[in-house]
Order: sequence, then structure tokens, then C-alpha cells
Amino acid sequence: MKSFDIVVIGGGPAGMFAAATASNKGKSVLLLDKNNILGRKLRITGKGRCNITNAADVSEFFDNIPTNPKFLYSALYGFTGQDMISFLERQGVPCKTERGGRVFPVSDKAHDVANALSDFVKKSGVTVCQAKAKDVAYKDGKICGVITDKGKIDCNAVIIATGGMSYPLTGSTGDGYRFAEKAGHTIISPRGALVPMESDDIVCAELKGLTLKNISVTMTDLNGKELENEFGELLFAHFGLTGPVILSLSSWVPKNQDFIIFIDLKPALSDEQLDARILRDFAKFSNKQLCNALVELLPKSMIEPVLKKAELDSRKVVNTITKKERQALLYTLKNFNIKCKGLRPIEEAIVTGGGVCVKEVNPSTMESKRIKNLYFAGEVLDVDAYTGGFNLQIAYSTGILAGENAAN
Repeated sequence: MKSFDIVVIGGGPAGMFAAATASNKGKSVLLLDKNNILGRKLRITGKGRCNITNAADVSEFFDNIPTNPKFLYSALYGFTGQDMISFLERQGVPCKTERGGRVFPVSDKAHDVANALSDFVKKSGVTVCQAKAKDVAYKDGKICGVITDKGKIDCNAVIIATGGMSYPLTGSTGDGYRFAEKAGHTIISPRGALVPMESDDIVCAELKGLTLKNISVTMTDLNGKELENEFGELLFAHFGLTGPVILSLSSWVPKNQDFIIFIDLKPALSDEQLDARILRDFAKFSNKQLCNALVELLPKSMIEPVLKKAELDSRKVVNTITKKERQALLYTLKNFNIKCKGLRPIEEAIVTGGGVCVKEVNPSTMESKRIKNLYFAGEVLDVDAYTGGFNLQIAYSTGILAGENAAN
């Protein structure tokens, strides 16, 4: 335990790939992790299913990375999503592709993915130690060791793969930012990325647990300026909104400002088509109350909230509805609005935005431009992507690139 060629700090996917890659190049490698099991956070991703990567062509990845995509060219082209799928197949973990190109293990068990990576680390000859890294030591502008709660370890290179600050119970407590800052790096303020939104609108609590699929969502500021839009799936929660489209839109939320989410409940229909559909339903249920005439158009639990937003009397008989009232219903179906007041805490984010400024890291090697033989991989860097497996792929790819170059 006294001396290694390379010490990797952090046993997540970036750290595991970095350690195994360097070891397979003939270097003695120590992988330090706070936890008694590698890949602890990986084991709970995707609600325990693990969205491993995305089946999209690598060129399409960059459209799904809002923060510093160009920095990742070398990493993502060096180890692609298809490379990851092939790797897991070789490890005995067959994969399947679902909606949006999301790739999952056939078993739907994140543990299978984490165990495959952990086994790969051990088979590669990496020494794994449960210990807390307290500091990174360097001398004359070059790495010389790592200080842990179990003593100092001498080494020639260090790879920081400590993750961000989301899910702190898994060990992501921002240690890597501290190490990097002490080494002279700029830290872009950490923030939650892929994080649910908060709202005081009572409709969220009323619809708690309801999932809307195949809807279009537009986010605007309070002045009506469109910020971003997404298509997909949304979930109402007691605190506000979550689900894939909301997590993706969270990357565009204005800082310290309220904003509005507009949900198009029928995006496949134009206004004219939807109006014709409403008229058909009204003809079919002409003698019923309005609240009972929308049962084929909306989920039952959404009928009252939609009518409330449209300021319509739910007990009014359909054959007495005016054209103006019908137009109000139509508008609300295409623009169901929820005012939001911000994002949930960073601890609830799927990934952390911000981190080590990428201008101070060589994108071809992941080596620090401040300290020789100091490398970074994964979420500790100021890169983040939309939901869909892109963030995990960034972890693998940057980990491998860091491991290769630290070994060289």
C-alpha cells in the first residue's frame, strides 16, 4: 500500500474504467473508494435498471450535451456507446434498446452492470482499497502521492473520478472539487442537472403520481420568452414536476427566476384537428355534463384540473357550451400551464452540473494543464448531458481516456 504507479480516486464507472485501463497497460494501480462496494451510485441509476448508454450514433451525442460538448470529442469518439454495449456483451451482460435509443441490460438490473465493471477491475489486476482520500500531494508542479485516512500513498499519477454532489449518500460529496481547487483549478459552481422542478401550483399535488406520455412541453420565462422545449414523458409529484422531459428542461432553467411550463396534451393534433375531435365528443355526449364528456380525451384525474384552468363549469351540460367556452378548452389542452419556482436540491439531481473548468484540462488526454500527471474523469468535470444514457457514456469514455494517458 506504500507505492503505486497510479492512484484512482473514486470507484464509480469513470474510476473503474480508468483504473482497469491503466492496469491493463502494465501499470500498478490502486483504486480508492469510500464505499465497501464499487459502483454504489451506478447500482441505483435508472430506478435500479441502469440506462447504460444510448444507441445513437456518436455524432448525435453532442446534440444531447448542453455543457462543453466539444471538450468530449476525443473521449466519445475513442470509446463509443456501441463500444460499451460490446464490452458488456463480452462480460456476459446482454443489452436491449428501448424508446429514445436508451440502452438497458436485458435483466433490467443495474447490479449486473456494476458487477460486470467491478469484476473487470479485479480481473485487470487493480488493487482496490476502501479508504477516504483526504488530499492529493504534489511537488514542483507534479503529482507525488495521495493522503488517505489510512496514510500516505506514493504514486506518479492521480486520476480524480470522484463524481459530483448528487446522491451524497453514495459518496458523491464534492471531494474532487476541493482537490482540484487546491491544485490551482477553477471550479464552476456546482448545480443540479437533470433535476425535478418545484411548483406551488395545487394541481401538481392533485395529480401526484400521474404520468403523461407523448406530450410536448415548452418552458418560458415570466415574460413569455421561450427557453426550450421537449417531447416525451412527464410525471406529476407532490412537490411539482419530474420525468424525462422535465429533467432535460432543467438544464435550461433561468437562475434565481420563476418560469412557466406549458404542456401540450395533444401535440399530434393541430388546433383545427383537436377542435374537430372535441366537437365529435360533444356530439356524442351532448346531454352529459362537461366533466363526463372528456373521458375519451383525457385521463380521468386530469379532467377537473383542465376545466379549472380553462375556467369552465364542469357541471355545465355539453349542449349549452358556447364556441368561446370550447375555444377556452382547446387553448388549455394545448397550453396546460404550471408556474414553477425553481429546481429541487442538488442532492436530488441525477447528475451535477458545474465542476472542474474544462479549459484547464487537455481534452485529448484528460490531464490537468496546471499539475503534471493529474487527470480527471467523469462527473467531476464541468460537462453534463440530457437524460438518455449520455452522462454515463461520458463517464466511461473520459475514464478510459484518462487511464490510457496516465499509463502512457
